[in-house]
Amino acid sequence: MAAAAEGLESREAAAASKDAPRPAVESVDAGPGAPPFLAGNRLNLDLYPEGCHQLLHLCAQHHQQLLQVEFLRLSTHEDPQLLEATLAQVPGNLPHLRSLVLKGGQNRGALGACLQGTLTTLPTGLSALAHLVHLDLSFNKLETLPACVPQLCSLDTLLLSHNRLSVLPETLGALHVLTFLTVTHNCLQKLPPALGALSALQQLDLSENLLDTLPPEIGGLSNLTELNLASNRLQSLPVSLGTPQVLEMPKLFLTSDLDSFPVTPQGCSVTLACGVRLRFPAGATTTPITVHYRLWLPEPALVSLGPHDSLLSGVLELWPHGVAFQQDVSLWLLFVPPRARRCHEVVVRTRRDNSWSDLETHLEEEAPKRLWARCQVPHFSWFLVVLRPVSNACLVPPEGTLLCSSGHPGVKVTFPPGATEEPRHVSMQVVHMAGRELRALLGEPEAAVSPLLCLSQSGPPSFLQPVTVQLPLPPGVTGFSLDHSRLHLLYWAPPAATWDDITAQVVLELTHLYARFQVTHFSWYWLWYTTKTCVGGLARKAWERLRLHQVNLIALQRRRDPEQVLLQCLPRNKVDATLRRLLERYRGPEPSDTVEMFEGEKFFAAFERGIDVDADRPDCVEGRVCFVFYSHLKNVKEVYITTALDREAQAVRGQVSFYRGSVPVEVPQEAEAARQRKGADALWMATLPIKLPRLQGLKGHGKGARLSLAPLNLGDAETGFLTQSNLLSVAGRLGPDWPAVALHLGMPYRELQRIRHEFRDDLDGQIRHMLFSWAERQAGQPGAVELLLQALEQSDRQDVAEEVRAILELGRHKYQDSIRRTGLAAEDSALPGTSASQSTEPAQA
Repeated sequence: MAAAAEGLESREAAAASKDAPRPAVESVDAGPGAPPFLAGNRLNLDLYPEGCHQLLHLCAQHHQQLLQVEFLRLSTHEDPQLLEATLAQVPGNLPHLRSLVLKGGQNRGALGACLQGTLTTLPTGLSALAHLVHLDLSFNKLETLPACVPQLCSLDTLLLSHNRLSVLPETLGALHVLTFLTVTHNCLQKLPPALGALSALQQLDLSENLLDTLPPEIGGLSNLTELNLASNRLQSLPVSLGTPQVLEMPKLFLTSDLDSFPVTPQGCSVTLACGVRLRFPAGATTTPITVHYRLWLPEPALVSLGPHDSLLSGVLELWPHGVAFQQDVSLWLLFVPPRARRCHEVVVRTRRDNSWSDLETHLEEEAPKRLWARCQVPHFSWFLVVLRPVSNACLVPPEGTLLCSSGHPGVKVTFPPGATEEPRHVSMQVVHMAGRELRALLGEPEAAVSPLLCLSQSGPPSFLQPVTVQLPLPPGVTGFSLDHSRLHLLYWAPPAATWDDITAQVVLELTHLYARFQVTHFSWYWLWYTTKTCVGGLARKAWERLRLHQVNLIALQRRRDPEQVLLQCLPRNKVDATLRRLLERYRGPEPSDTVEMFEGEKFFAAFERGIDVDADRPDCVEGRVCFVFYSHLKNVKEVYITTALDREAQAVRGQVSFYRGSVPVEVPQEAEAARQRKGADALWMATLPIKLPRLQGLKGHGKGARLSLAPLNLGDAETGFLTQSNLLSVAGRLGPDWPAVALHLGMPYRELQRIRHEFRDDLDGQIRHMLFSWAERQAGQPGAVELLLQALEQSDRQDVAEEVRAILELGRHKYQDSIRRTGLAAEDSALPGTSASQSTEPAQA
């Protein structure tokens, strides 16, 4: 959002075209002797080499056309003294300047990243630019706002992104006509109260900073229509933002770390970093309300899926639950489009009173691989996005009606008059099965099946009059040539385990293409054409085959730290692309053989032959890491493993085995696993080898004993803190990545060299000294834990960052529980919507 705002030429032109004093001399085209970069009222020097020299040369010549220049672009990748001397000439030679762009970023580093310019300040004389309405200082090295900027009284647009600003001055409040301000990607830790004096401000972008609070005065921005606070350290917003002073429908951009936002009777549009948008129209609420949200990891206890459904998103919770709005609230959920959508539909489901229902869903495409599911929210509860077979529904009146399948022509249900006394809702789903899968299952070349039909209804279980169902005959079969002894109508009523052959209990009316029969209540129906006399068990296997996903299991070890193991369960079609992406950083065995799994099925990984998981993880039960498989989500975890064997003497060879279902009391040994592999419902699925190389060069562990590890805590009990033991655990996982983490923590390179020298041949000592010396300096400082998390993520150690977040979350829960036990918390202090069954959130690394 911020990058787009900075890069738009239209913003620059629009800002410069506002009603401000115009130059007295009319703008003309460049004459024959004018340089190519001077065209009319525009002087573009940002892409020319030695732009400062070019401008100084024009000023020295007192070029007359400079008096018409309103737009000046100048690169800041110049010598700082030369740049300052050049800018000092601007007010006297370009008096009618309306737009000044002093951006860095034109040059790129070895890795392709944009380099910041050399600008650190501005000459005080620039305050004489009385007509300047647009100023862009992005991608520079500003640590403080130049004193001349607040004196530019006509300034309408100010861009300060990608600098090093830690504070903004109180004098910024003097810019009374400023409408657009972006300070994204800086180091802001607080905002001046004077920011609330910018009464004309309409768009404010403060994303990617270090803000943990906002001043109450920000609620005084009465014309604000767009506020971006994404990627900060905010835990709450000031109450003043909920006052009805802001204009109708302001847009608010938040990070997923912030768990609430205010909504006023004027309405608002909110975009969350977790892939959620909300639009509250004006009048949706009569009083200001604080909306809380949380994105849950999917868990079978929380997610309700049909037999042929696939989950496309996490679970969004909004509360207060059941709140009634005066106007419908629009909700957008982002998801990755599935590969196959033929005869399938995407729906948003919501939970209320312990039951899930579907919402009318519309799809909006943002990019080829980004789709939004939009719906109207009738209440606040849990929401998720599901891919399912197309569902057709209708309301059956006493006069009767006809229900047809939109995805499978020929599937129809006819309701005669008198089938029901009261109107009732009915729905149908149709699932197609490929003939080759059926023939492979039955071993019969001429076997065929019709589409699988699922019928459901509300109200009484039976109809008063028989209802006629029409199914297409199986492919390759016609009503004039079929062998009636091979045609079977199968029926299944959940939760029965088998399909029943009801051919002899109904009258099948056959046409050339269809079979019709009558029923009095609804369930599942399937028409088979086979020589098999007993097809009930075969139908169950075929039905399960429709629900199964062909997947592979992966176990990869990090190249720089083999004790870090990535475990993943992937649909078969995604394995090759995933491996190509991962093998630059990981190495490991080939993926396992194909395994069949259900959507939402739980399985776990167990390390064997002396290898254990080295983590206190909520998803780890007795050394076994639990997974839940969802075909369109990332079934991936990164864990640290250890061994009790002597790695200094030799390499350690072990394995990780994957088992389906709940965790058994004892993990089967290799021989037992081989025996279970032959069973129909085997627990064991696959085993992949793991090799821990021999330790070398870590003989000097005695040095580590010299470390003084003073007891300390980072953070606080309310927001979560890290103890000395937690930091030791983090240190044990960093391995050779510790220098990158240290640099991202802000430690100078010379200190890293000193640590390397002092603890040479002692990797553990290097890591512990780095981490604890940094932690001791941070003791009592706000934001230390967030800084550590950010450094871990920037060092590509997302696995450790997620484990730290799990520790913080556990600490917060313990703190809240202790407050409630001592009676210090208010009765309504518990989060709305949290019950005993949902109090434990599944964690995933």
